[in-house]
Amino acid sequence: MGLGAGRGVNVRRYRVLHRTVYEYSDAVTSSYGRAYLTPREFLGQRLVSHDVHVDPVPSDRSVGADVYGNTTLYFHVTAEHHRLEVTGESVVEVGRPAELPDLPWEKARPATENGPLAVEFTLDLSPPELTPEIGDYAAESFPSGRPLREAVAELTTRIHTDFAYESGSTTVSTRVADVFEARAGVCQDFARLAIACLRSQGLAARYVSGYLSTDPPPGKERMVGVDATHAWAAVWLPDGPGEGRWIGFDPTNDQFANDRYVTLAWGRDYADVPPLRGIIYTDAKESTITVSVDVAPLEVPDA
Repeated sequence: MGLGAGRGVNVRRYRVLHRTVYEYSDAVTSSYGRAYLTPREFLGQRLVSHDVHVDPVPSDRSVGADVYGNTTLYFHVTAEHHRLEVTGESVVEVGRPAELPDLPWEKARPATENGPLAVEFTLDLSPPELTPEIGDYAAESFPSGRPLREAVAELTTRIHTDFAYESGSTTVSTRVADVFEARAGVCQDFARLAIACLRSQGLAARYVSGYLSTDPPPGKERMVGVDATHAWAAVWLPDGPGEGRWIGFDPTNDQFANDRYVTLAWGRDYADVPPLRGIIYTDAKESTITVSVDVAPLEVPDA
């Protein structure tokens, strides 16, 4: 697995540091964590190296895969602590993705014959997110026979234009219907809205968690630690090898995903792949969380 043919041509390499620090007003006696901090490997992305550092050192840790093939780390810290730090460090190579073909969008609806594993990604969530209002909004971009690329591109632009990016305006539990009514949210909200729109038309769509490399303004040095986790959506196509292929698109930035996007994990919704979550045992009344992400470009060595 990895980048496939043509490595070294239109390939970018990144060093990713994703640090999360929890601080508590009283001692924590036990902390269980589950992390999705290992970038995926697939055609178009290659994981060169990776590790997750946990401080205090866990008394138990294990690595496994979830139902979607994402790598997950489980850890249990039993040493008493007031501060917990979890840092994922990775080197990743990303290639330029193929473009969407011009097939009519109706031809991309999966069925058990051509994409049985993709069918799950057409289904609504529980509680339901596919409201009539979402369906009507999406239908404007999906008239009969329109090429899928045009339809997805227009939907991406409409969400980018119609909805305001407002940090702190939503939480991880905010419903798509509430985002639609408020016409505001953040990247994960816009990804979830786009996914609901595609599913309302019978298309398969998945939620993608990862990073977006930010380029500094001309003449300025890049700042360290100012990047952030990002979220976008992907639509399924029946023309790839085996079970088809997925093309990412980003309503927050009004573009298709390219070689500046580093994929961590994917699922049907944000709840499937949060970067880090867990349970603690403590009498602490207050806690803080600090997250810093740095996506630094590196030179790609000769193949």
